[in-house]
Amino acid sequence: MATVGFIGAGNMGFAIMKGIAGSALAKETQLFAFDPDSAKTARLAELGVKACASGAEVLKAAKYVFLAVKPQMFDDVLAQIAEGVTEDTVIVSIAAGITAEYIRSKTIPNAKVILVMPNTPLLLGVGASALAKCEPTSDEEFATVRGYFDACGISAALPADKMKEIIAINGSSPAFIYLFAKAFVDYAAKEGIAQEISLPLFAQSLIGSAKMLTDSGYSIEELIKMVSSPGGTTLAGLDELYKGDLEQTVDKCCEACTKRAYELSK
Repeated sequence: MATVGFIGAGNMGFAIMKGIAGSALAKETQLFAFDPDSAKTARLAELGVKACASGAEVLKAAKYVFLAVKPQMFDDVLAQIAEGVTEDTVIVSIAAGITAEYIRSKTIPNAKVILVMPNTPLLLGVGASALAKCEPTSDEEFATVRGYFDACGISAALPADKMKEIIAINGSSPAFIYLFAKAFVDYAAKEGIAQEISLPLFAQSLIGSAKMLTDSGYSIEELIKMVSSPGGTTLAGLDELYKGDLEQTVDKCCEACTKRAYELSK
């Protein structure tokens, strides 16, 4: 029986626990959690999660310990649990910018660490998570943790030195996509089309386009051409996006996201 503990039971921590509890892994996993907000831990009972009185108690109960807190809370949390970290503990961090070296500096020098960049669609079981295994974490331990994120969507393994760069791709990108969607819905409203009509149509277009990207076998360039009839409406719209240098704007967006991740890691 694998023992898995969570320090932090907010949206992301709850989503991961819900994913585990609702999967085949539930039969072989005992879940524990601590959060200073009792309202957050109270809702975990229905998932079969045992509430703990402190982060230190989570460390005593679990081999795999998820730190599901904001980066600015890490100093306090690591100070609370440092004495309980052993060479057998696997610390799983889902905070942007936090490094394995930083966690080890606050706990033990050879702590096992797995870095994860998840995203909020985990709340619906359709998340996309990037994970990095940091020595001396074993392949088996890494596979176990990756399985927990696969229970909430899909995952990909990445070198630890790329975990800041990946944030813009899957961690922060939902917010960028939502802003993109807002512009289309706002345009529809300007033209007298209610959001109750425009939002479902645009959202389904996003879902369908995503499936075309992953399942059609066509390249991105080929997919663009498939929608773009010569002299048609799509090319007229694309011309404006090219004039606005959309690709360069996205590049700058991603660079700013990555820069901030490095700042948070200092």
